[in-house]
Amino acid sequence: MINTLLWIFGALVIVTCCLSALNSFRSRRSSDGKLRGLYASRMNISMGLMLIFAAGILLIVFTGSTVKIIVGALFFLLGLFNLFAGIRNHSHFTRLLR
Repeated sequence: MINTLLWIFGALVIVTCCLSALNSFRSRRSSDGKLRGLYASRMNISMGLMLIFAAGILLIVFTGSTVKIIVGALFFLLGLFNLFAGIRNHSHFTRLLR
């Protein structure tokens, strides 16, 4: 069961890392400010999910160590913040593009 969760979280970390890199590249290459903001917000959403999944891996695999639990909790909180900011910015730039 735990091994399956590790594979799922690992795959999700890799997918969200690739999506984050893709949106970062698209954001930096875009000349339109509205599209740049939209791609940057998608990058924040991907990074937030990546950090949440990485925290899931840390909290599932490495149990018992206080330092690892604190690092996992910090990754989780940072991921939630990125996810929230990305969703907020995505709705803002989506409204601007309409």
